Amino acid sequence: MARRQNAGMDIDEREKSRRIGALGGLWPFMAPQKLWILAAFVALVFTAGISLILPIAVRRVVDGFGEATPHLLDRYFLAALVVAAMLAVGTGLRYYLVTRLGERVVADIRKAVFDRVVGMSPAFYEKVMTGEVLSRITTDTTLILSVIGSSVSVALRNTFIFIGGLILMLFTSAKLTGLVLLLVPIVVVPIILLGRKLRNLGRENQEWIAKSSGNASEALLSVQTVQAFTHEDLSRKEFSEFTESSFDSARVRITTRAIMTVIVITLIFSGVVGILWIGMHDVTEGGMSIGALVQFVIYSVMVAGAVGALSEIWSELQRAAGATERLVELLNAEDDVQDPAQPVAITARPEGAITFENVTFHYPARPNFAALEGVNLDVKPGETVALVGPSGAGKSTIIQLLQRFYDPATGSVKLDGVDLRDMRRDQFRQHMALVPQDAVVFATSARENIRFGRPDATDAEVEAAAKAAAAHDFLIRLPEGYDTYVGERGVMLSGGQKQRIAIARAILRDAPVLLLDEATSALDAKSELLVQAAVDELAQGRTTLIVAHRLATVKKADRIVVFDEGEIVAQGTHDELVEQDGLYAHLARLQFTEGLEMPNPA
Repeated sequence: MARRQNAGMDIDEREKSRRIGALGGLWPFMAPQKLWILAAFVALVFTAGISLILPIAVRRVVDGFGEATPHLLDRYFLAALVVAAMLAVGTGLRYYLVTRLGERVVADIRKAVFDRVVGMSPAFYEKVMTGEVLSRITTDTTLILSVIGSSVSVALRNTFIFIGGLILMLFTSAKLTGLVLLLVPIVVVPIILLGRKLRNLGRENQEWIAKSSGNASEALLSVQTVQAFTHEDLSRKEFSEFTESSFDSARVRITTRAIMTVIVITLIFSGVVGILWIGMHDVTEGGMSIGALVQFVIYSVMVAGAVGALSEIWSELQRAAGATERLVELLNAEDDVQDPAQPVAITARPEGAITFENVTFHYPARPNFAALEGVNLDVKPGETVALVGPSGAGKSTIIQLLQRFYDPATGSVKLDGVDLRDMRRDQFRQHMALVPQDAVVFATSARENIRFGRPDATDAEVEAAAKAAAAHDFLIRLPEGYDTYVGERGVMLSGGQKQRIAIARAILRDAPVLLLDEATSALDAKSELLVQAAVDELAQGRTTLIVAHRLATVKKADRIVVFDEGEIVAQGTHDELVEQDGLYAHLARLQFTEGLEMPNPA
C-alpha cells in the first residue's frame, strides 16, 4: 500500500511538470522521416488551399447567376467538379502520408522503448511495475499514433484555413473582419483557462490507466495463487478501485472538455450570427454584394470551425504531450548497471575462474540490510562449488552478482581476473548458463524453449540436450512431441517438466560457467537422479556454482561454501564440514537420517 500511496504522490508531482513542449521528445523519431513529413506538409497545404478557393468560386456564381449564360454555367460547374476532384485526391494523399508517418514513428518508438527496458537491470523493476511499462508501450503509443496520424494533420490544416480564411475575409470586408477579430480574445480565454485543467486531468487519467494495467497484470500472472488463497474478491475490489479512479478522472476530463466545447461553439456562432446580421444590412444598403456576403459567411464558418477544431485538438495534443513525457522517461531512465565506455573484449572462451573480493551488497529495495557482507570467494576453473545455508543467507545473491544484474556496493566480482564492470554484459553472459529456481518457459513450442539456450542449435542438438536433462521421454509423449505449444509461462507443463526444459536449455548453451540455482528443487526422486547424473557429467571441465537447500545434491561437490546472514561461515567438503559440527552439520542432521549421529538432547 505504501508503494501505491507513493505512486499517487508521484502523479501529482508529474502533473505539474507536464508541458505541451514535451511533444518535442518525438522529434528524434520523426527526424529520419523528413521526406515523408515534407510530402505530408505539401499535401496539407494543397488541400487547405483548395478549400480556401471554393468560397471565391461560390461568390462568382452567386453574383453572376442572374446574368450567366448556359455555357458559362456549364463552365462554372465543370470547374467546381475539377476542384472537388483535386480536393478528393489531395485529401486521400494527405491521409495516406500522415497515417503512414504516424504508424512508422509509433512503431519506432515502441521498438526503442522495448529495446531500452528489456536491457534494464532488475533494480529498475523494483521501482516500476511491469504492467505499467507495458501500458506505456501500448496505451501511450496508441495515443501518440492518434495524434500524429490524425490530430496534428487536422490541427495544421485548420491552422492554414484559419490564417488563410482571416486574410481572405479581410480582403472581402475589412469592417466585418474587424468585428470578427473582436471575438477572438473572448474565445481564446476559456480555451486557455480550461485547457490547463484538461492538461492535468489528461495526465492523471493516463497514470491511473497504467496503474490499473499493472495491477491486472500482477494478478493474472499469479492467478493460481490468487485462486488458491481465495483472493479473487479482494483482487476484483482492488482492480475495481484502480479502474474507478481512472473512470472518475476521465469523467471529470470529459465534462471539462464538453463545457469548453459548449462555451467556444456558443461564442463563435453567436458572433457569426451577429456579424451576418450586420452584413445583411450592408447588402440592403448597397455596401457589398450578396456574393461577397456569402463568401464572407463561408470564410467565417470555416474560420470558426477551424477555431473549434483547434480547441478540441489542443486537449488531445496535451494528452499526447503527457504520453510522450512518460515514454521519454523510460527512454532516459538511468540504469544502475552500465556497460563501460571502453570494455575489455572477450576474444577467447573464458577458463571460468571466478573471484569475489571483499564484496558487500545491499538490494535497492532493502538499503539497510546487507545481503552480502565482506565476502571473499575464489572458484578455480572447472571447480564445482556448492553454496548452501538458510534461506536469505546470500546464496542466490552470489548468482545475481555473477551475472551482473546488480553491482556490489564495495569490492569486485571477476571472471578470469577481469572485473565484470570492465566488460560488456552481453559478452560475458554468453559464457554463462543459468538454471533458475523458478524455471521460465515461454509461450512457444518445447523445442524453441530449449533452443532459447542457443538459437543456432540444430534439432538433433536440441534433442540431445533434452535427453541429457531427462526431458526427452515426456516430450515425445506430448501431442505434437517437441513441437507442442506449451502455453503462457508453460502452463501445460508440470513444475518438474518445466525445470527439466530449463536444464536442457542450459546444457544446450554449452557455456564454461554453469549456474544452478535450486535446479532440481521441482523434480521427483527418479528425475532428480537422472538430472543429477546429467549435471555431474555436464559439470566436467566447467566452473559450476550450485545453490541448493537439499544437501544430497551437493555431497559430491569439490567444495561446499556455507553462508549465513550474508557471510561465509565455513568451507570444505561434505565430510570435512560434518566433522566441524557447525551450521552445515546442523543442516545435514535435519536432512539425513543415516551416517550422522543425532545431537544429544542433554
